[in-house]
Amino acid sequence: MSWPIVFGCLWVLASTVVALMPMQHQYRPGLALLIVAPLLLIWIGYEHGFWLTIVALVAFVSMFRNPLRYFWKRFQGVPVELPKEIRDPQK
Repeated sequence: MSWPIVFGCLWVLASTVVALMPMQHQYRPGLALLIVAPLLLIWIGYEHGFWLTIVALVAFVSMFRNPLRYFWKRFQGVPVELPKEIRDPQK
């Protein structure tokens, strides 16, 4: 198995662990995974070609659909309401 695929699998496992954490603890590791993902997708594309990159991109968008939707709305200037777990971590 190639290194990009190994790191891709580790990224998926790390994303799963972060998703199992309480909402208020997901922000920092989730943001780090969100930043690393494009680099990993480019690496996979360089080593394995276009079609495997599309498969990896679909998996990435599937796992990070809510944060991507949030950032897209912010980019468009649409008001976005945060989940109550992030707004009021004490409750």
